[in-house]
Amino acid sequence: MAALRPLDGGGIKTSRASLIGGIAVGIGVFVLWTLLARDLGGDGLLTDTIGLVLSGLIGLWIWRADL
Repeated sequence: MAALRPLDGGGIKTSRASLIGGIAVGIGVFVLWTLLARDLGGDGLLTDTIGLVLSGLIGLWIWRADL
């Protein structure tokens, strides 16, 4: 019995559209984080830094996962 293999070789796709989508999602997550933090009274450099790191990681995941 033959083993099943992906048609594209199983590599992760990193197209330009995925990169743009990852950047857009990262910016959107940071904006939402900032708005929610301000609404909940979490103003400050630490809160903004956490939001920036989190949004960057989510944007990177969107780009690498090609979602």
